[in-house]
Amino acid sequence: MIDIHCHILPGLDDGAASMEVAVQMAEMAIADGVTHVIATPHANSIYPFDAPIVRLRKDELQTRLGTRLTISTGCDFHLNFENLARLRREPKMFTLNQTSYLLVEFDDFAIPHSVEQTLHDLQLLGLTPIVTHPERNSLIRSQWDRLWNWMRQGCLVQVTAQSLTGNFGKRAQEAAELLLDANAIHFVASDAHDLANRPLQLKPAFELLTEQKGEEVARALLVENPQAVCQGSRVPHIPELLDWKSIQSEMEPTARTKKKFWFF
Repeated sequence: MIDIHCHILPGLDDGAASMEVAVQMAEMAIADGVTHVIATPHANSIYPFDAPIVRLRKDELQTRLGTRLTISTGCDFHLNFENLARLRREPKMFTLNQTSYLLVEFDDFAIPHSVEQTLHDLQLLGLTPIVTHPERNSLIRSQWDRLWNWMRQGCLVQVTAQSLTGNFGKRAQEAAELLLDANAIHFVASDAHDLANRPLQLKPAFELLTEQKGEEVARALLVENPQAVCQGSRVPHIPELLDWKSIQSEMEPTARTKKKFWFF
């Protein structure tokens, strides 16, 4: 399996706290059946992205691991003014394995109305935005239409492995299941940050997907599509997108009868 989103490099963000932790996370990934990870530290107002330091940490970790696990670099790109200005000057500095694919993280508090134009501008630069963990973003969950529009616009979607298995709570799991049933997931990644709460493990999600959707789907989301990202080639598995409203009505047939309570 290939992980296109993890925070394994130490001392860059809220991911691995030290090189020793990073090595242990890598050992966990190897034991889990992961062969290649793209280290994607945050690039936002709290954690500025420093490409030379990222490469330095990646090289140090790769030296410790040898050939047992391949480490590439990218970032968890936040759509703010400073990042976008830097991206226009040097897009490959931020992309996954320096290809045309870019992880795009949306804020949990506000998504501007201009984001559709921003995503279009990224595509005009030759980039393919990959929306990260929308199932965990309450704003996106409350307005699925916008995510569907982004996908019709050409964006792809990455869901967190632990969302599928329920480790991020019921709401994230239900949202992940809705996306899965609607053919709205193109990648499953760990978004690993540590050894305990957010580990670098994909096998439980692979097994769950195999059981629910078949091994072909599991391989598409955890092997073949991520491999295409690493190689910079066209993603091979993009199934027809289904209507989220029909999926949601099937998942929650009694939702319209539930009482609503307002708290002031």
